Amino acid sequence: MSRLFSMYVAFFTTFLLMSSAHAEVNVLTSIKPLQLIAAAVQDGVAVPEVLLPPGASPHNYALRPSDVRKVQSVDLLYWIGPDMEGFLPRVLKSRTSPSVAVQDLPGLKLRHFAEDSHSHAEEAEQPDEHDHDHRPGTLDAHLWLSPVNARVIATKMAADLSAADPANAPRYQSNLKAFDERLDALDQRLKARLAGISGKPYFVFHEAFDYFEDAYGLKHAGVFSVAAEVQPGAQHVAAMRTRLQEVGKTCVFSEPPLRPRLAETLVAGLPVKLAELDALGGYTPATAQGYEQVLEKLGNDLAGCLEAL
Repeated sequence: MSRLFSMYVAFFTTFLLMSSAHAEVNVLTSIKPLQLIAAAVQDGVAVPEVLLPPGASPHNYALRPSDVRKVQSVDLLYWIGPDMEGFLPRVLKSRTSPSVAVQDLPGLKLRHFAEDSHSHAEEAEQPDEHDHDHRPGTLDAHLWLSPVNARVIATKMAADLSAADPANAPRYQSNLKAFDERLDALDQRLKARLAGISGKPYFVFHEAFDYFEDAYGLKHAGVFSVAAEVQPGAQHVAAMRTRLQEVGKTCVFSEPPLRPRLAETLVAGLPVKLAELDALGGYTPATAQGYEQVLEKLGNDLAGCLEAL
């Protein structure tokens, strides 16, 4: 009986160890682009979750009780950092498992807003400024739009997952290598796609695309960075229209899901096309190829509008 009991204990212990070694690591990211990078690393093992629903702004999201519980319970959490998700630091203070602010990772190629950047607070005359208001010198936290930065983030995720789940470490590293190779191919496609629009003027409502522009030799001609909930005065709209008249045929890009209320007034009677650029890819499926799909769509939408002028 004692021998049988010992064998049972040994079998049960082995079973628990094996189950632990293959336990699924729960990953949560704050925004969709980070989820897509994690999905590439976790491909074939698990699907990461994302905190913000499609269409939600990472600048001013209001956490629900279910969001707070999720933040506290997951094994690994990735967010951009306080320059993007200002709603998260307070909640993360009580979290015991690892949280990674990717803006602090070594090896990232970071940008800061220049002196001529248009602040949301300046445009809308709001007294309460935050880093996401794009004040000169503050970090441009839209860092995921650089393929170079995506590689750094994926490398960190693969290392964390390999340490938390050693049994699947070879798969994570293999996925990382495949992600790198796909980004090499994407980079060549985007360079070819965007070469023809280099130097063509266009405007954006929100200065969110500098990382992508820097990677592919593009530069917007102006920023109408007005807070969505505050309308500028007539004088400001007139000044923006004057700038558009000076340029002539061009595109003005807003971001989904909402087009700014002043857009139609701004371009009325001018040879200007309104179009969208999606920096977050909110409805992109969380698959291994999702991140590339976001960047490729961004390049196609940008080129498509400018080529049609």
